[in-house]
Amino acid sequence: MIKSEWKSIFKNKKLLISVIAVLFIPVMYAGMFLWAFWDPYANLSDLPVAVVNSDEGAEYNGTELSLGKELTDKLRESGQFKFVSVSEKEADEGLLNQDYYLLIEIPDNFSAHATTLLDEKPEKMVITYKANEGYNFLSSQIGETAMDRIRAEVNEQVSATYAEQLFDSITKLGDGFAEASDGAGQLKDGVVEVNNGASNLKGYLEQLASSTIELRDGTSTVVEGIQSAANGSVDLNKGLATLADGSSQLTNGVSQTASGATALNSGIQDYTAGVDKLNESYQLLSEKEKGLLDSLTKLQASSSKLNDSTNQLAQGSANVTAGIQALSQQLGQITAALPAEQSAAITETLAKLEAGSTSVSSGLEQLAGGTKNLTSGTAQIVSGAEQLSGGYSQAQQGVSQLASSSTALLEGSASLAGGTKTLEEKMNEFNAGINQAYSGSSSLVDGLNELASGSSQLKEGTGTLAEKSGELADGSTKLVEGTQLLADGTDTLQSSLKEASEQAGEVNASESTYEMVASPVDVDVIGVNEVPNYGTGFTPYFLSLGLFVGALLISIVFPFVQPVIAPTSGARWFTSKVTVLGAVGIIQSLFVVAVALFVLKLETQSVGLFILSAVITSFTYLALIQLLVSILGDPGRFVAIVILILQLTTSAGTFPLELIPAPLQFFNKLLPMTYSVQSFKASISTGDLSHFWQNNSFLLGFMVVCLAITFGYFMLLFAKRYSKQTKEA
Repeated sequence: MIKSEWKSIFKNKKLLISVIAVLFIPVMYAGMFLWAFWDPYANLSDLPVAVVNSDEGAEYNGTELSLGKELTDKLRESGQFKFVSVSEKEADEGLLNQDYYLLIEIPDNFSAHATTLLDEKPEKMVITYKANEGYNFLSSQIGETAMDRIRAEVNEQVSATYAEQLFDSITKLGDGFAEASDGAGQLKDGVVEVNNGASNLKGYLEQLASSTIELRDGTSTVVEGIQSAANGSVDLNKGLATLADGSSQLTNGVSQTASGATALNSGIQDYTAGVDKLNESYQLLSEKEKGLLDSLTKLQASSSKLNDSTNQLAQGSANVTAGIQALSQQLGQITAALPAEQSAAITETLAKLEAGSTSVSSGLEQLAGGTKNLTSGTAQIVSGAEQLSGGYSQAQQGVSQLASSSTALLEGSASLAGGTKTLEEKMNEFNAGINQAYSGSSSLVDGLNELASGSSQLKEGTGTLAEKSGELADGSTKLVEGTQLLADGTDTLQSSLKEASEQAGEVNASESTYEMVASPVDVDVIGVNEVPNYGTGFTPYFLSLGLFVGALLISIVFPFVQPVIAPTSGARWFTSKVTVLGAVGIIQSLFVVAVALFVLKLETQSVGLFILSAVITSFTYLALIQLLVSILGDPGRFVAIVILILQLTTSAGTFPLELIPAPLQFFNKLLPMTYSVQSFKASISTGDLSHFWQNNSFLLGFMVVCLAITFGYFMLLFAKRYSKQTKEA
C-alpha cells in the first residue's frame, strides 16, 4: 500500500504539483515574514521625518547660541531617519498628506530658554514631537524612542556649553583672586601701621585715665568724709534733741513704772492666794469625778443585763404566742365535737388569749429596742465621762504648776519694785547731761555745713575729668582691638585669596571635561543570550506558524483517509498514509531550515538541534492535522484553523505570556506551538539543552497521542468497511 500511495502521487501530475507546491508553503510563509521583518531598524534612514527649526537664537555671556540650527545639522548628520528641513506649514500639510511619518518642531525660544539656567525661574527647552499614528502606529513608537535619544543629545550639548562657560568663569575668577590677594597684602601693611599707632595712643590715654581716676577717688573720699561729718552732726543734734525729749519721757515713765511695780506686787499676792484656792477645788472635783465614773460604769453594766433580760422575755412571749396558736389549732378538732355554745366560748377565749399574747410580745420587743438604745447611750456617757475626767486631770496638773510658780512670781515683783525706784533717781541725773550735749552739737552742725558746700563743687569737677578720660581710654582699647582684628582679617583674606587663586589655576578644562560634565554616566549594556535582530527573535514563532500552515494545506491536496487500493489491514492502511506525511514533514522542515540558515543567514547555537526541532515540530503538526481531518473531515480543518488562531495568540512567540489577557493564558500549556516556539528558542538563542529536550518531549507526546488515536480510527474504519472483503478474498 505504501508503494501504491507513492505511485499514485507520481502518476497524478495534478496531485504531484499540488504536493510540491504545498512543500514550499512553509518556506514562503515563514521565509517571507522573516525576510520582511528581519531587521526593520536597519532601514530607518529611509523613513521621512520633517524638521521645523523656528529657533531665533540667543546670546549667552558674549557667545551667540543657535542651538536649533546645531540640533538640525546633527539630526541630518546622524542618518537615524530621513530628516527633511521644511517650513511649519509644509510640515503640517505633509504630515496630514502622509508625506512624513513624524514631525519635529524646534520653537523660536529654544536657544533663549537655554540661557535661563541661573534665572529665578529657569525655562526648559521644549521640542514639539508630532506623529501620524493613524498612518503607521509603529513608526510613532519608533519616533518616541528616537526622541528620547534626541533629548539626551540636546541635554548633553547644552550641558557641555554650560560647562565650558563655567570653567571659563573659574579661570577668570582665579585671576581676580590673584589681584585681590595682592591688594589684601597692601591693605594688611597699612593696617599693621595703624595698629601700632593705636597701641601707643592707648598707653598714653590709659595713664591719663588712671591718674584722673585716682584724683577723683581722693576728692570723692574727702567730700564724702565732710558730707558724712555734716550729716552726722545734724543727725547727732537731732538725736540729742530726741534723746533729751525721750529722757524726760523716760523719767516720767520710770516714775510710773515704780508706782506700777508696787501695785503689781500687791496684785500678785492676791493672785497667788486665788490660785491656791483653785488648786484645792480641782483636787476635790477630781475625787468626785472618780465616784461618778464608777457609778456610770455600773449603770452601763446594769443596762446591758436589762437588755439581755428583755430580749429573753420577748423571746419567751413569742414562744407563748406560738404555743397558744398551736393549742388553738389542736383544740379546733375538739371544739368541733362540743356543743356550739361551749365551742364558741372556747374559741373566743383562745382568740383573746392569742391577741393578748401578741400584744405582750410586741411590747416586749419595743422594750428590748429601748433597753438596747439605753445601753448604747450609757456607753457613750461613760466614754464622755472618761474624757472629761482626763481633761480635769490635765487642768489640775496645770493649776498645781501655776500654784508652785506663784511664789517665784511674788518674789520677782518685789525685786522689780525696788529696782524701778533706784532707776527713777538715776534718770533725773541723765536728763540734765543730755540737755548740755544738745546745745554743743548745734554749733558743730553750722560749721560742717559750710565745709560740705565747698567740697561738693570740687568733687563734681574731678568726677567729670575722670569720666571723660576713662571713656577716652576705653575707646583707645577698642581701637587697638579693632585694628588687630582688621590686621588678622586682612592676613586671612590674603592667604585665602592666594589659595583660591592657586586652586582656580589648577583647573584645566578640555573638551573631554565638558563632555564629562554634560554626560557623566554611560550605560554598559550586557546581553544574556543576545539576539542580534528582530528576525532572529521572531524565527521560532514564524517557523512554527509556517510548518503548521504547511501541514494544514497538505490536508487539502493529499487524501488523508481515502486509499489508492483496497487496504488489506488497518495497520497497512495507516502506515501508507503516515509514510507520505512523514516524507512531506521532513522535506518541509529541511526547506525551511535551508532558507533560514543559508538565505537569511540565521545564527544558531546548534544547527543539529535546530534541524531536529524543525523535524519534530513538522511531524507533530502533521499528526495533529491528520487526526482532525481523518476523523472529522472538513470540520476538522475548521477546528485546526481555530487551534491555529489560539496558538498564534497564546504561544508567547511575540509578546510575553503575562501581557496577554488572563483567559487566553489558560490555552498556553495545552497547545503544541507553545513548546515548538520554546524548542526553537533553545536551539537558536539560549542553547539550554534541558529546556530543549523538555519542550521536545511535550511535542513528541502530542505526536504519539495523535498518531495512536488516528491508528485506532483506521483500525476501526477498516473493520467497518473492508474486513468482510478481505475475508472473502
